[in-house]
Amino acid sequence: MQYRWLGNGPLQVSELSFGTWLTVADGIARDQAIRCIHAALDHGITLFDTANQYGAGEAERVLGEALRPYPRDKYLIATKVYFPVGDEPGQGLSAAQIEKQLDRSLERLGADYVDLYQCHRYDKETPLHETLRALHQAIKAGKVRAIGFSEWTEEQIRESFKISTDCRFTPFCSSQPQYSMLWRKPEGAVFTTCARHGIGNLAFSPLAHGALTGKYAPGTPPPTDSRAANAQMNMFMETAGRHYRSDHLLAAVEKLKPIAADLGLTMVQMALAWVLRRPEVSSAIIGASRPEQIEQNVCAAGVTLPAEALASMDEALGAVVVHA
Repeated sequence: MQYRWLGNGPLQVSELSFGTWLTVADGIARDQAIRCIHAALDHGITLFDTANQYGAGEAERVLGEALRPYPRDKYLIATKVYFPVGDEPGQGLSAAQIEKQLDRSLERLGADYVDLYQCHRYDKETPLHETLRALHQAIKAGKVRAIGFSEWTEEQIRESFKISTDCRFTPFCSSQPQYSMLWRKPEGAVFTTCARHGIGNLAFSPLAHGALTGKYAPGTPPPTDSRAANAQMNMFMETAGRHYRSDHLLAAVEKLKPIAADLGLTMVQMALAWVLRRPEVSSAIIGASRPEQIEQNVCAAGVTLPAEALASMDEALGAVVVHA
């Protein structure tokens, strides 16, 4: 495993991090989820990403249980706040909501602090100054080490940096955008703005909701043991920006298979190495339903893709890529 700094903040993170969205909260049995988390630790993954809303808090509980036997300095916990938790009313990034939800996350995790606390989305109803002040106070209280956000625009990032500078609040050090070979929107203004302000990126869905694994073929039903065949885990393959199971898209992805074979990589390893080729990316967030998947995926860390291979990938995907 290789490690990178998360922007200008205090955290050094593994190039691959483990995400608890869908699989840990809903997709697999609790004991299997814990085995996957332990496998991630055994293979050098140190950053574990979750959110208060995943499984109405269940993902945080499972993650906390899995990590408890390990020394606290051997792993980093990242969680998020914004969306409602289960049937509980209220959402957003007000000072009251941040204070309440942070304490509840810490209780579910069984932790005294989280290493990274992230704004899951931007809150248009709460003054940004109020949000940044509340996050700064959480750091001063020792409950949080660093702060970040997910899916914010260039304008929102710039404004947060200005307020933090003017008010001497702790600045953001991380961004969590969707980023993959098929979804390249962050490569424009978001990556540029993050680099300018010392913000590292944690790329989520680096396998484009499973489309880049190579297990789905055009005109063929998904394998019965795949994420696309699991009603609890496939919703975003149908709705996240484009149809990731369309024959047109999967036919383009099929053209990547000989490129990966020539490189001696699996499709997953090549897709992860593609994301990690960008210096703006500190880590790519992966999920897993089986420990052996982690063992295979970690081989993507430290891989350098030749320029000719990158050009061949662009040519193969062509018009199915979503750009900024």
